[in-house]
Amino acid sequence: MPSLTLGDFELSIFSDGTYPLDGGAFFGVIPKIMWSRKAAPDERNYVRAGLNSLLIRTEHPRTGKQNVLVETGMGNKLSERMVKFYGQPAQLLANLAAGGIAPEDIDIVINTHLHFDHCGWNTMRDKSGKIVATFPRAKYYAPEGEWQYARKPSERDAISYLPENYDPLVESGQMMLLKGGEEIISGISVKTFPGHTAHMQAVIVESGGRTACYISDLIPTTAHIDITWGMGFDLYPLQTIESKKQYYAKAIAEKWLTVFTHDAKLAWAYVEKDEAGKMVARGA
Repeated sequence: MPSLTLGDFELSIFSDGTYPLDGGAFFGVIPKIMWSRKAAPDERNYVRAGLNSLLIRTEHPRTGKQNVLVETGMGNKLSERMVKFYGQPAQLLANLAAGGIAPEDIDIVINTHLHFDHCGWNTMRDKSGKIVATFPRAKYYAPEGEWQYARKPSERDAISYLPENYDPLVESGQMMLLKGGEEIISGISVKTFPGHTAHMQAVIVESGGRTACYISDLIPTTAHIDITWGMGFDLYPLQTIESKKQYYAKAIAEKWLTVFTHDAKLAWAYVEKDEAGKMVARGA
């Protein structure tokens, strides 16, 4: 898994695997003749999507060493019907273990929003079948507006929300609900970028004069870096465009490292404008 140092932080990508996603849904109104040049579909029109979680290792004079996990993938609790659509790779815990990270080592978990493919490993079933926190020592954080919406989602996107991924954590007090804009710990904060959902938050990591941003489903892959390339899943596509403009105004000017949640090949890159004004991704 790729890793790099950002100031006092060590950033590493840990994947929950990949899954098939309908190309038309993934690219919304963009014609296939255009998106297929960037993401090759199979005979069923599916493209391969990644499930990238970001582990931030920090060390602070006051709080000591901490492991912060951004996003927890798809998990292993999908229904049989959903498994038929997406499979169930469920590789995050094994990949963390291969990197020397046990569930008990995670101090903080941050969810950008509460769709099933972003918070699936928040919880798991124990041997008795009871839903328990996968990361027992961790404080969990998620957007409050997202949780409120998830309790009564629209018919359009109700399938995206699985209450067992978050409700038990809210009820136990292990999950803190955020208004947007909070600093979780020194150097790690959240910012709301509406479009995909109304309350989706990016996670911004700042240290040593450098910045990285887990931008989540605002820009899910490098193929979506163009201002107008959104997903069919976006509830507010015009807001997606405005949020991208807002993000790029700082990210390009200040050379932020952008972390892509669903890119199966390139987990992070620097987004730049070329001489023609076209968005391009340069690997870290």
